[in-house]
Amino acid sequence: MKIAFVGKGGSGKTTLSSLFIRHLAANEAHVVAVDADINQHLGAALGLDEDEAAALPAMGAQLPLIKEYLRGSNPRITSAATMIKTTPPGEGSRLLRVREDNPIFDACARTVRLDDGDIRLMATGPFTESDLGVACYHSKVGAVELCLNHLVDGPDEYVVVDMTAGSDSFASGMFTRFDMTFLIAEPTRKGVSVYRQYKEYARDFGVDLMVVGNKVQGEDDLEFLRAEVGDDLLVTVGHSDWVRAMEKGRPARFELLEADNRMALQALQNAAEDSYERRDWNRYTRQMVHFHLKNAESWGNEKTGADLAAQVDPSFVLDERFIHAGAAQPA
Repeated sequence: MKIAFVGKGGSGKTTLSSLFIRHLAANEAHVVAVDADINQHLGAALGLDEDEAAALPAMGAQLPLIKEYLRGSNPRITSAATMIKTTPPGEGSRLLRVREDNPIFDACARTVRLDDGDIRLMATGPFTESDLGVACYHSKVGAVELCLNHLVDGPDEYVVVDMTAGSDSFASGMFTRFDMTFLIAEPTRKGVSVYRQYKEYARDFGVDLMVVGNKVQGEDDLEFLRAEVGDDLLVTVGHSDWVRAMEKGRPARFELLEADNRMALQALQNAAEDSYERRDWNRYTRQMVHFHLKNAESWGNEKTGADLAAQVDPSFVLDERFIHAGAAQPA
């Protein structure tokens, strides 16, 4: 299942996404974690030192490889150069699977050893000084979106994406790629403002959105969040000595995380699993195509010099038939 963590800057989404990843690893789940934030901090939150985090390969730098691999033998895609971030798979395309080894994971993913198991970590790459004035961050996140479009996942497999702050993911169709979106909100007016934006944008697309209240210090904070977000409030998280030690670079073993916070993380996992069970693969594929056609018309055709609508395979549905890696490509 695919899970996004979103929220305003400073809300704690990277910290909570890293705790959730550790929780999944402790439950022996298969996990691919993706740092898609403009500020790359997920590696550090998962225990990498500064040099290790800086050495993570940038997905954006591997975009030609990603496109060429995913293109496969799809006859509707004349060249990898005509693929854009929203290009959907079709007959002949290569798909990604969480547990497999493939050239994209070889180039872009690194294994991170946690207390209770290993996970794969990928990163878009930071927004560098050389990008200023000549690039936008969406071009870097585009590599993530293209991979999500071609990734087929099972119920015991998790792709956890730490998204860029605010509502930037609505610049493309990436917000529809997730079974569950956890929005991290502090109990302040600014803290819930991003929630209102997400709720409004996602309303027409069937996006499952739940709020995780962070930095909740008492009943007044809890009542504020309940009043502002209603039934979308899933759980709340308060002060954590374990997290404070982690932020100092001296975390205890994860099994020592406070019991109430571990219960909160289990509630997140339960909600994600429930959402995955409701996944409508046909709608998931239709939304992929919808945003591809929209991007093709607005800028993609002009940029590539090709009719990108012709890349859509009208008979193809990305579904559970492709979960098992019996074949490298859809039949």
